Amino acid sequence: MFNGELVAIYVSPRKREEPHAVADIEAVAGRGLVGDRYFRPDDAAPDPAKEVTLIESEALDGLAREYEVTLAAAQARRNLLTRNVPLNHLVGREFRIGGVLLRGVRLCEPCSHLEGLTVKGVQKGLCHRGGLRAQIVKGGQIHAGDPITPAGG
Repeated sequence: MFNGELVAIYVSPRKREEPHAVADIEAVAGRGLVGDRYFRPDDAAPDPAKEVTLIESEALDGLAREYEVTLAAAQARRNLLTRNVPLNHLVGREFRIGGVLLRGVRLCEPCSHLEGLTVKGVQKGLCHRGGLRAQIVKGGQIHAGDPITPAGG
């Protein structure tokens, strides 16, 4: 059991553009986050793994502490920054952010592309703690500061 918090929301309208923070956003089931580069048009085939990405604030703290690599939350290129949420344990499980229901699809391991856009050491330092790809099961508004809880909690 956990009771976490959504610390911040980031979107990027175009690929390679650094994400910017927003106070709230609309999450649409089967499509993604309105205004984000991966938001799917109505007629596009769904790709649950691209609807929303999350990363733990604790992972960024660990990257700085253990690898001496500082990465701002926006540079991580994940949509949602969490606190006190065990993201790796949510693969295949449902959870809520405020009134929005999500399901963890798979881990979002860091890649050489992310390291190329940021700093050397990011790929190694975020290995197995690079975040989570999630599907939006039931959409709605997400607000920075929303609670994050297991779907049954």
